[in-house]
Amino acid sequence: MASFGGCLTIATLVLLSMVAGSQGNNALANQFTTWTPKNCEFTPDGRGVDLIVRNQSMPYASMTSKNWFMYGGIGAWIKLIPNNSAGTVTTFYLSSTGPKHCEFDFEFLGNVSGQPYVLHSNIFVDGIGGREQQIFLWFDPTTDYHYYNFQWNKDLLVFYVDNTPIRMFRNLEGIAPGFLYPKACPMALYLSVWDGSKWATQNGRVKIDWTAVPFVASYKNFRLNGCLANQGDKPAIAACQNTKWAAPGPRSQTIGGTRTRKLREIKNNYVRYNYCDDLKRWNYTIPGECNYNVL
Repeated sequence: MASFGGCLTIATLVLLSMVAGSQGNNALANQFTTWTPKNCEFTPDGRGVDLIVRNQSMPYASMTSKNWFMYGGIGAWIKLIPNNSAGTVTTFYLSSTGPKHCEFDFEFLGNVSGQPYVLHSNIFVDGIGGREQQIFLWFDPTTDYHYYNFQWNKDLLVFYVDNTPIRMFRNLEGIAPGFLYPKACPMALYLSVWDGSKWATQNGRVKIDWTAVPFVASYKNFRLNGCLANQGDKPAIAACQNTKWAAPGPRSQTIGGTRTRKLREIKNNYVRYNYCDDLKRWNYTIPGECNYNVL
């Protein structure tokens, strides 16, 4: 299996996160609505938060950004639940609301001690999902923080882990029949830890061990850079289409040769499930987008 990262890349990410933190994350608690205040503990420096599941009587912890974003770069450094996290799901995702919502997911599926974490991702546009992909992470995500982020503009959505692209979703409107791209749906950022025993670990065969609590997922040094627009605010959404977030320049409308090679390495070495490869699911006629979005 391939190895990714490198001291220079990680150092650069650390510097970028520190700069972002110094500019806007010293009052992280003011940027989020905490739905489970007793289970969301902010760090003394104001840049981080621990989401904690303490017992079966409240099997979740969650919070949501107060701002909504229409294009941009959204990320955070995350350290996942250590030891036996079977049955848990830790999330970092963007979503709008309503039956025709848009959503981009990072969902980390807990594991039995010693087994690798699975990173589950999905994309919803106009309320339609079903674009699941799963990869094994190439490192232990519980021993240190790693950087997970979305880069989203009018032509391209890319999921990154430590600056390595793990998933690309191109705007194929006018190319793939019936294709829709998330181009008019501001989304808020959601964080959560919850009991996903029904499906998370080995398709639900391994449940949460409640004697292993507390389950703690840690987030810090958020990057919340994007065009601000509330859901349904048509003038603001239209204005976002003509900003640097929508069209940040030719180099940002593709991922380039080096990152394309890394994306292929992910596909070849770490993919556990890719909806485009599930021929039986589609009765051997895969969605048209799969001919272009290769991972």
